[in-house]
Amino acid sequence: MQIEPYDPHHLDAVIGLSLRAWTPVFDSIQKALSTDVYQAFYPDHWRVSQQKAVEDVCAAEDTNVWVAIEETGLPVGFVAVKLHSEDSMGEIYMVAVDPVFQSQGLGSALIEFALDWMRVAGMSIAMVETGGDPGHAPARHTYEKVGFELLPVARYFKKL
Repeated sequence: MQIEPYDPHHLDAVIGLSLRAWTPVFDSIQKALSTDVYQAFYPDHWRVSQQKAVEDVCAAEDTNVWVAIEETGLPVGFVAVKLHSEDSMGEIYMVAVDPVFQSQGLGSALIEFALDWMRVAGMSIAMVETGGDPGHAPARHTYEKVGFELLPVARYFKKL
């Protein structure tokens, strides 16, 4: 597995692997929220908003993106990082691994790569956010495995 800087020709593959990776996450979110709140968040379907989110993050000038490439040259994971220089904090803004390649340490490798890059960029702390629902359990496990500490946060939603 090789990690290389994102290039626009990776976009379709990165979108595809992200949507496959996040399907169980959004199934879990849908179960965790009321129908009204879930539909307010994703009126056109979660895939539409997540595809746009991936497109936006890959094109953003304030975000650094790397892609994990397997032996055949196919992207199978990615990580996006934002730096918050005012806080000396690097943020893992988005990460996904194709389900076929999950549970093989690739997520951890992408995160460790991003953490090393943050250190070199002069950051003194790293942050990542994820959900507390069951669908995000694998992400939480990966973050804890590479040394992140959990700060419990309560976030509530209500449809207006």
